[in-house]
Amino acid sequence: MFDYLGNATTVQQERDLQAINDFIKGFLGYNQCIVNILPAAEKSGNGLVHTYAGLLWMLSETGDTPEAARLHAKKAEAAHSLNEREKSLLDVLKLWVADDMHAVRRTLQDILTKWPRDLVALKIHQYDDFNNGRSLDMLRVTELCQAVAFDNAHFQGMRAFAFEQCHLFDYAEQAARQALVLDPEEAWAQHALAHIMLTQGRIEEGLSFLSAHTCEWDRLTSFLYTHLWWHKALFHLSLGQSEIALHIYDQHCWARDRTFSQDQAGAVSLLLRLEFAGLDVGSRWQELGEYLRPRKHDVSQPFLTLHYLYGLLRANRLEGAELLGTIRHAARSGTSSVFPVWHEIGLGLAEALTAHAEQRFGEIMPILDPVIGRIEQIGGSHAQRDLFEQLALDALVRIGKDNRAQQMLETRRYTTPYDVPTNEALAFLYAKSGLFALAEEARIRIIEVKSRSL
Repeated sequence: MFDYLGNATTVQQERDLQAINDFIKGFLGYNQCIVNILPAAEKSGNGLVHTYAGLLWMLSETGDTPEAARLHAKKAEAAHSLNEREKSLLDVLKLWVADDMHAVRRTLQDILTKWPRDLVALKIHQYDDFNNGRSLDMLRVTELCQAVAFDNAHFQGMRAFAFEQCHLFDYAEQAARQALVLDPEEAWAQHALAHIMLTQGRIEEGLSFLSAHTCEWDRLTSFLYTHLWWHKALFHLSLGQSEIALHIYDQHCWARDRTFSQDQAGAVSLLLRLEFAGLDVGSRWQELGEYLRPRKHDVSQPFLTLHYLYGLLRANRLEGAELLGTIRHAARSGTSSVFPVWHEIGLGLAEALTAHAEQRFGEIMPILDPVIGRIEQIGGSHAQRDLFEQLALDALVRIGKDNRAQQMLETRRYTTPYDVPTNEALAFLYAKSGLFALAEEARIRIIEVKSRSL
């Protein structure tokens, strides 16, 4: 039998093939049908079914290596009937469980060289690249599939996001638009376009675009459902509509799976951005902190861990101090694949976040400056990592470092001229500096964008 992408499998039963196709479609399209592989694996002896079930557990971002992933790897190995591609996918699972990520990438590239329509392998490769700030590798690996997968909407969505992370926005938009021609509901392509429009300052266009697709998102997994709403909230914040953004937080961004890593990180990020926009978020830090408590020893993905840390500290949870201690240990211990990131970049970011959460604003920039230039190494998108620049701006304004703050703010205004939070900060700084005409210009820009949004 052949899978949904046309790859040969050793599957003998229709129910196993359905589960495999649900995993592929769910993984590539962020559809909730991805979880169907787990109950199927309970009844199946097929090795590929167990390999995909194990990979799903590895993608669950629990903060450790799930024992279920090991068990599925053993069951897949015991099947003895895998074809060569399936054996290589099982190797990926076993190497990932062993935290040998260099070997994982080599094996994935070998798969894509031999079987370029195995878009599951491509997606896993991009997932690891993204989590480690390797945007060029995200793009390069798509070249292995381009000749045979160009007609696949999921592939074009993956290629679009890779282009976007490389700041190749024209190519990114072309690929995203092509994906949406192939499938108007291709959510990862919608996500790529949201990034493009945000980065290029096309705020009203971006809001209009996402608003036209919200009715399609209920079928999505918790991550992309909440994340697309997160992007919509950022457009509202840029337009000065912070109350709408807060409503999105309550009704969408923090309304699905509150135990999932990406939802937790997105919630922390949006709450802090809401505060930067001048909004009182009430008891939401405390409510969020309750769900972050189990993360007190999770240093598996620096980008996510830094968000857990800030959320716990703002919630005044003792687990915040425990997590900071775990991070400090991770930055000293060379036993894990993420040690270099914690040692070189992550610890400094963690200390800066801690200083901000504890309102030690004068200590932030001496800690942040040596590491922020290499911040892509922690993973996450440049739109997500922009939170750290906003945090730096907040600290500079609070401690009266107006010259540097003005330079950063005007640089931000260059790409997003009518961003309301930026112009509010500029109006404040210029008035404080006695530059009243410039302050008035900033206020006029705010009035203009708000009048267009009525």
